[in-house]
Amino acid sequence: MKQTGISPSKVSKALADAVSEMIFVHGFLHGDLHPGNVLVCPDGWNGFSLVLLDFGICKKLDEAFRLNFCQLWEALILNDSNKIQQLGDYFGIGKYSRYLPVIFTGRTIESKSALSRGMSVEEKQNLNKELKSLRMEDISSFFESLPNEFVTVLRADGLLRSLIIKLGASQRQQLLSYAKYALHGLSLKPNSGSESAIGAVYFRFQIKIRYFHLRLLFAMLDLMSWMGNIQQASAERFNHFLSLARYAWTSTRRGLHMC
Repeated sequence: MKQTGISPSKVSKALADAVSEMIFVHGFLHGDLHPGNVLVCPDGWNGFSLVLLDFGICKKLDEAFRLNFCQLWEALILNDSNKIQQLGDYFGIGKYSRYLPVIFTGRTIESKSALSRGMSVEEKQNLNKELKSLRMEDISSFFESLPNEFVTVLRADGLLRSLIIKLGASQRQQLLSYAKYALHGLSLKPNSGSESAIGAVYFRFQIKIRYFHLRLLFAMLDLMSWMGNIQQASAERFNHFLSLARYAWTSTRRGLHMC
């Protein structure tokens, strides 16, 4: 791709958007997007085109599942534990709902870490202790409780995440695509016959405000990450300066002592 002038990061974004749109908007999913089923073609107009191959494994998502999965992703990004538990009960996962943030966003349900920044050392230690207490029967029960649609989406999410890593992009891109299309998918919620046109417009306005909220959240996280990097770089330079100062002072004292 690089030899033909195609940006892997742009391919990653296009792929994340395509999979997100399939899941959250259309509810019709290519279920086997491994690297051999994704063709990147040079395109004189747009730089490249994505061609998805081999539609032997596809899944039509139930409309109720699609809408609830959209809500789940909004809750995951905001780390709304109550909403995650509520939707977990809908999916039939029950007490295992607490592990959904770990599976999809790499955070625990009680996590205070910023989105896409992973878990703190303490959170990892607590999670390891919790997972060690699980029995094999618990793990089997979790997977057996998952609806078929959820298993298909879980597989697609894992394959997409692997492709994004191979393309050298960050998980943030996938999360942002999921957030955008999850809220877009919610805006397509069928209106009841009694709902007025004003009510429908107001509903879509609410969706746009919620998406703006998520974009603002991501912008704040980027700013925090940038400030953290600046702080770390400054600390490293300061420590390097102290090391040089100590070395110079030690060398000077040795020279004086020899004299």
